[in-house]
Amino acid sequence: MSEIESETIIITLPGGSKRQALRGISASEFLSGILGKNRAKKAILVRIDGDLRDISTPLAHDCKIEAVFPGDDGTLQVLRHTAAHVMAQAVKELFTGVQLAIGPAITDGFYYDFAYERPFTPEDLEKIEARMQDIVRRSLEITREDISIDDARGRFKGLGERFKLEILNDLERQGEKEVSVYTQGEFVDLCRGPHLPHTGHLKAYKLTSLAGAYWRGDETQPMLQRIYGTAFFDKKSLKNHLNRLKEAKKRDHRRLGRELDLFSLQEEIGPGLILWHPKGGMVRRIIEDFWVNEHLKRGYELLYTPHIARRDLWKTSGHLDFYRENMYRPMDIDEVSYQLRPMNCPFHIAIYNSRRRSYREFPLRWCELGTVYRYERTGTLHGLMRVRGFTQDDGHIFCRPDQLGQEIHGILDLALYILGVFGFERYEIYLSTRPKKYVGSEENWERATSALRQALETKGLDYEIDPGEGVFYGPKIDIKIKDCLDRSWQCSTIQVDFNLPEKFNMCYIGKDSQPHTPIMVHRALLGSLERFFGVLIEHYAGAFPVWLAPIQVIVLTVTDRQDNWAESVTKRLRVRGIRARADIRNEKLGKKIREAQLDKIPYMLVVGDQEVTDMTVSPRTRKGENLDAMPVDDFIDLVKRECQEAFDR
Repeated sequence: MSEIESETIIITLPGGSKRQALRGISASEFLSGILGKNRAKKAILVRIDGDLRDISTPLAHDCKIEAVFPGDDGTLQVLRHTAAHVMAQAVKELFTGVQLAIGPAITDGFYYDFAYERPFTPEDLEKIEARMQDIVRRSLEITREDISIDDARGRFKGLGERFKLEILNDLERQGEKEVSVYTQGEFVDLCRGPHLPHTGHLKAYKLTSLAGAYWRGDETQPMLQRIYGTAFFDKKSLKNHLNRLKEAKKRDHRRLGRELDLFSLQEEIGPGLILWHPKGGMVRRIIEDFWVNEHLKRGYELLYTPHIARRDLWKTSGHLDFYRENMYRPMDIDEVSYQLRPMNCPFHIAIYNSRRRSYREFPLRWCELGTVYRYERTGTLHGLMRVRGFTQDDGHIFCRPDQLGQEIHGILDLALYILGVFGFERYEIYLSTRPKKYVGSEENWERATSALRQALETKGLDYEIDPGEGVFYGPKIDIKIKDCLDRSWQCSTIQVDFNLPEKFNMCYIGKDSQPHTPIMVHRALLGSLERFFGVLIEHYAGAFPVWLAPIQVIVLTVTDRQDNWAESVTKRLRVRGIRARADIRNEKLGKKIREAQLDKIPYMLVVGDQEVTDMTVSPRTRKGENLDAMPVDDFIDLVKRECQEAFDR
């Protein structure tokens, strides 16, 4: 081979055409020759053999490359990561002695954690944004270096960055020899990348909030200051996002939960433990009754199981190996170690194993609204969305291999129906495959994954593969609902498990009179009742549909002359199954109406002297629409029809 040939590589372009190039040429330089300088200048990244890389990456070997432009897949994440670096540079320039921790891109933006001698203030955020604008105007080139861990250690030691040194030590313990650092002007950060070519690409961004965060999420570590922000490629997208944030703030379930008297968290009870107030408790009861009735219609049976069990149960199930850090410390009872349950499935297995089973019994469909307890770090707790004690709408199906596809179909039908009744018509579906840490054989994993895939495809449901995100005992389908603000929430999950039945020696006697191991399907449709309630509050801004509202109707009197009729109407409504109360206080009607609207009660029934004479009611909706006066029974029929519409799907 000639020297010239050894210095050239073959580059494959989208569409399959090939070009020769000198080894070591940068991706940007190569693309300039292919796309032309003007078009190439608009490229912000390059995809090399499918991976996003810096546009300045040298091409060292034969590869496939593709120019990547603003708005292409994955670019928003890179933009936000770059924005985090620009923010960190601004903070370093403004505040002497500040130390850097970590600064990743996240779902709706980015953050960076800092250690500083005093708390940052909202006024500081304004100064940081102004300095970021200056850094953007400078269009500082962002360059990458791959250096040894020793060289990186020396560099960050000179900068006094203790948290970066700790990260480097961890990487070295993991066997890493080399790391990448990114530089823009005088700012240097330890980072895997990739990043945009220069800071001038950052056009639309906003710092949004401040928070505290323990280093590495560990409350025994130093408390850091976290600055959140977001960034987009254009100002219109940023404006729309900020408007959604403003709307989300109005819908915050923690604020509405307090204002509508639905639930509370109290320090004397403990963080992450929910107190359901009467109104919230009523909504929960409605959800539970609906859930139970729908399951009974589909051949499920109800179970009730304890909140604690011998610790050995969780050892057999594998939870001690895989979830130990999220389990509470054991308690000793009669010199035996017991454990608060983090899951319900081992109890359902114990019921299965309580007697001999036959193939004729299958499928067994069991469900339970079971409260579980998991240790979540204080810094991760968030209202109803992340708690330490919550109730799962749990279910397990035990079946034969020939029944698996049909059962998965049934679960999908039930999940989508229930979510639709609650008003969630849009969703994303993911098929999660085998993680790095797993139990069981690869053959069983493939069988389970194939069964889930076939069920989705047979039903014609669009889905994405979520590689490596299955649970340790099996693959799963996850359904993420979209709320009114287009936010995604994880709710339903379906998990096929060949492993726990083997661990617990489960069996049934087959048609051949021989023992066989059943297939176990774990499934939850709403997930956690607490979290789902929080999602409902924010989705409806506390104005629940009539069938779900804790108080559906309030009867309002004009004067005390109507008190008896108001109480009679309220009693008739309750007898007919409508949740109603009367407001016969000696207050002006206007005040009563305003308060009922603030309580987001769907219907107000105004009764004055004419209504008493005619034995009618005058309905008014919470949106301010006045209906004609009508007999009480006609109004009851109206409410009943409106409730039934939610279920007629």
